[in-house]
Amino acid sequence: MKILLAVDGSKYTKKMLAYVATHSELFSTTHQYSLLHVQAALPTHVQNVIGKQDIKKYHAEEADKVLAPVIKFLLRHGIQASGTWKIGHAGEQIAMACADDHFDLLVMGSHGHGVLSNMVMGSVATQVLALSRTPVLLVR
Repeated sequence: MKILLAVDGSKYTKKMLAYVATHSELFSTTHQYSLLHVQAALPTHVQNVIGKQDIKKYHAEEADKVLAPVIKFLLRHGIQASGTWKIGHAGEQIAMACADDHFDLLVMGSHGHGVLSNMVMGSVATQVLALSRTPVLLVR
């Protein structure tokens, strides 16, 4: 099974990873795991001042701060995972990654905001659920 783990380095990601690590009946070490970290694009006025190479380097360094500890954690639990990062709106990028790479399952942490908060602020999890055809496991 191909499983995508959406990670952002938050405490909700840590809860999701703990869930994955402690439920080996669902998350076998024989599955294929991929990590996805999505970052917002830098504002246009910043992009106009900084060169493309520096922007790419910045995003790569920021992604590594999130992905490296996650990969290390999963390896300690016998799970091998590859990591990648994208720039854009998190919900859209996660849903596109699920479709483009034909994942069987997406696992992500959820902040657990209420319905009113989601209507006002939106939610990455809500957006992914609306856009993705891939089954989603939300861990709160």
